[in-house]
Amino acid sequence: MSKPLLCPPELFNLDLSGQTYIVTGGNSGIGLVTVKQLAKQGAQVVLACRRIDEGELKAKELKSRGLRGEIEVSELDLADLSSVRSFAKRFLENHSALHGLVNNAGVMNTPFQRTKDGFEMQLGTNHLGHYLLTELLLPLLKKSVPSRVVCVSSCFHDKAMGREGYIDFEDLNFEKRKYDGWVAYGQSKLANLLHARQLAKRLAGTGVTTASVHPGWVRTNLIHQTMPLWIQNKLLRPLFRMGGMIEPWEGAQTTLYALLAPEVSSQSGAFFSQTGIYRNRKAKKGGWPLSSPNPQAHDDAIAEKLDQVSRQLVGFG
Repeated sequence: MSKPLLCPPELFNLDLSGQTYIVTGGNSGIGLVTVKQLAKQGAQVVLACRRIDEGELKAKELKSRGLRGEIEVSELDLADLSSVRSFAKRFLENHSALHGLVNNAGVMNTPFQRTKDGFEMQLGTNHLGHYLLTELLLPLLKKSVPSRVVCVSSCFHDKAMGREGYIDFEDLNFEKRKYDGWVAYGQSKLANLLHARQLAKRLAGTGVTTASVHPGWVRTNLIHQTMPLWIQNKLLRPLFRMGGMIEPWEGAQTTLYALLAPEVSSQSGAFFSQTGIYRNRKAKKGGWPLSSPNPQAHDDAIAEKLDQVSRQLVGFG
């Protein structure tokens, strides 16, 4: 079993005073760890989440620890594009800069559902909601350069429980084909990677850096649609740990590296991976950056088409 990749300690000594960040899904898991670390280093962090009461509770707990920075909680439901627009409007009215957007929130292997706007739930939440959010905030990200956009993907963009990750432009939202939760998850996570890749091309020369990341097999609530949390957190935790499951602090390392490491600015659009499950054995050790074994992950024509289709679906333009 490969050891998880860890950030150089000096990254956590950077002074982030005067910097503003948004972390979606910041009320739990690696999102919460990311919020905590950024605020610890002096940043102003907007914790964006759907369950606002839970977000306020988590923010209060973090603030009680005497962090140097500030934490603001704001409601965001990525499965509802009107909520995405409302969040962006509030943020732009109250903030004059944005130095980092962490598109972290997500769902995994859900039963077949549709978002408020009629999209398949995983594609709608993991990709399309974040796509619209990013587009609405891009003008401020450009104004605030150097700035970064980090899209949290997964090693399952390559293969998800044996299902190969691919973008099905003929049936993105499972209106014709039989629904498979892992196929849908793999498609949404590949979309995250391609979003960062295409965005890097569009933003070349602007000072905005993009990246996609695989955080690792992390012990979080994301697995609740696949198995009860008590099985992961109690019954099988020692076995899962031996098999490569890592804790949220370890899982946040790749996100924080992509967000803070100076060298990433010259690698815009790259994929950064914690240890993971890939078709290529060498890739399992991870890499900052890592060349994905999935051929579609390197296909600029697919990335460009996804960008165009996504823009149309979310009604941006």
